[in-house]
Amino acid sequence: MIVGILKEIKPLENRVAMLPDGVEQLVACGHPFYLETKAGEESGFSDVEYEKAGAKVLKTAEEIYNLCELIIKVKEPLPEEYPLIRKGQIIFTYFHFAASEKLTRAVINSGCIAVAYETVEKEDGTLPLLTPMSEIAGRMAIQEGAKYLEKTYGGMGLLLGGVPGVDSGTVLIIGGGVVGTNAAKMACGLGGKVYLLDNNLDRLRYLSDIMPRNCYPIFSSPSTIRKYLPEADLVIGAVLIPGAVAPKLINRDMLKLMKKGSVLVDVAIDQGGCFETSKPTTHDDPIFNVDGVIHYCVSNMPGAVSRTSTIALTNATLPYVVEIANKGIQRAIIGNSEIEKGVNITEGKVTCPGVAETFSLECHSYQNMINRTKKKRRK
Repeated sequence: MIVGILKEIKPLENRVAMLPDGVEQLVACGHPFYLETKAGEESGFSDVEYEKAGAKVLKTAEEIYNLCELIIKVKEPLPEEYPLIRKGQIIFTYFHFAASEKLTRAVINSGCIAVAYETVEKEDGTLPLLTPMSEIAGRMAIQEGAKYLEKTYGGMGLLLGGVPGVDSGTVLIIGGGVVGTNAAKMACGLGGKVYLLDNNLDRLRYLSDIMPRNCYPIFSSPSTIRKYLPEADLVIGAVLIPGAVAPKLINRDMLKLMKKGSVLVDVAIDQGGCFETSKPTTHDDPIFNVDGVIHYCVSNMPGAVSRTSTIALTNATLPYVVEIANKGIQRAIIGNSEIEKGVNITEGKVTCPGVAETFSLECHSYQNMINRTKKKRRK
């Protein structure tokens, strides 16, 4: 299978979809590999390193799309890429379809096979390709939130960890999954008082056992959120429904409960955001103010720490890329339920329930589609 990686064009997206080590492994398996020039530069990997690993470097994205059967990316295709996607081509990346009907319709119309990192799911319910970026985003949420509490940026002028004789700040984290847990670890390490909310009692029992004493796992409900908002200096939105749009847990009226100069960090912005007042922002213009509350809603947070993120991401994605390239997409899906769950759209049909529900589209079973194809061939 001919494999290619592109230079990311989302604003200040500095990650790359594969390390030279991964290219070497794919080439060793007999798969020709093409790289758009300077794709790895912002993560610290030169064209020369990829060429030594066996990749052929091309000048444009158009050449990659024209030649390659499997395209590996980090972020979703942008509008200028839509016309380049070919029918039957496999695109493997973070899609987050539920946040964009325009993207969803474009991919449906392209006839490609869209495999989304964020919905590849193991039998135990974990999300192996989302987890490494969630770990980074959770840690960054505290780092960025603490920065924007500074008066320089319009915050209240609070040092999150406090100093001897001065109380520390209070952090409210909504969602006790990978993002929330990593955010809580960072906030606790800085010395903040942390309320970590989740609505899964088993998860809360686990968090109660493992988290430091300055973290308070609490059952989440609308009234609980309203109770702690007036106390919070920093609020982290860390909820996730795989493949579906994020629920809106804080509406505009609830901002009135918050302190002036407090900060909201919406890590769920890739899935539409979990605050009513959220809108996607970029690393070069990351914040905005609504009713005296700073909002940080950067939709590709890990892109700012591109070297760490690229290594963490490609460590997780490479085995799946190798399997798809070695077996072909149909055999890979049939033989691996994790990859099957990653398929969101295939040849014009939506196969992810969350995406279908978000846009009121029919959801198709990939296995049923394969069976119908086999019957037609036998006839």
